[in-house]
Amino acid sequence: MSISVNHISKSYKSIQALQDISFNVNEGELFGLIGPDGAGKTTLFRILTTLLIADTGQASVAGYDVIKDYKAIRNCVGYMPGKFSLYQDLTVEENLEFFATIFKTTIEANYHLIKDIYVQIEPFKNRRAGKLSGGMKQKLALCCALIHKPKVLFLDEPTTGVDPVSRKEFWDMLKRLQQKGITILVSTPYMDEAALCDRVAFIQNGELLEIGTPKNIVKEYSKKLYNVKSDNMYQLIDNLNTFKYTHSAYPFGEFVHYTDTRDDFDIKKLHSYLKDKGLHNITIEITNPTIEDTFMALAK
Repeated sequence: MSISVNHISKSYKSIQALQDISFNVNEGELFGLIGPDGAGKTTLFRILTTLLIADTGQASVAGYDVIKDYKAIRNCVGYMPGKFSLYQDLTVEENLEFFATIFKTTIEANYHLIKDIYVQIEPFKNRRAGKLSGGMKQKLALCCALIHKPKVLFLDEPTTGVDPVSRKEFWDMLKRLQQKGITILVSTPYMDEAALCDRVAFIQNGELLEIGTPKNIVKEYSKKLYNVKSDNMYQLIDNLNTFKYTHSAYPFGEFVHYTDTRDDFDIKKLHSYLKDKGLHNITIEITNPTIEDTFMALAK
């Protein structure tokens, strides 16, 4: 196992940040920790990268215990925190040289690891890091996390606040890094990114809800799901949430995703109910669940 987490719990005074968390990440796996802000993702990352000590439980990274072998872990992992934390008054090249020197290596020694990423920011190598765009900052941070050839890479919400094109480029880079044998643990609040992982763990309020491959998790969605739409979406959501047979109703793009409590659900009856409420241009059609629907169902 590249990462092993066994019954980890952590609290801050009256706030329970993590509650009895257990999972394993295989060597060379791209594993996603999926959940909203405040779910406990960053706390877990800080424990695994030896920046925090858990209240209870045990964890190991690359075969090293996070408490006994913290120095060894710091030498063999790369960590990219959610907030850009490089030296903003240093240039791109100076930041990279600095981190290479800290780990007693050189840019040249491990350039093959960062080449695909660095060539995109090399034209700006003399620009101060603080003057880079969000996507460029992200690429520089990833280069600095990789320059010492880590065995395990921790990425804490690396694409938050980044434009869609840069997000796609970033995940393409992660797939290429995985092919080089690096184990990657990435956290994200974006459900579409969950589908790009080998396996994911859903986390909410410090507790794990489900672990598995994205495909298998979606297969476990048990209810029939419907796309519902009308000319007044705000009223539609309100009417569905007060309907006595509603199991769940929440916005999903241009639709409301709806599930019913009845086994003999009749689309025509729901259509009549909504029409009686004064709604017009109503459409109701069955649809396939996504990984986001599965998370919503588990969180409920």
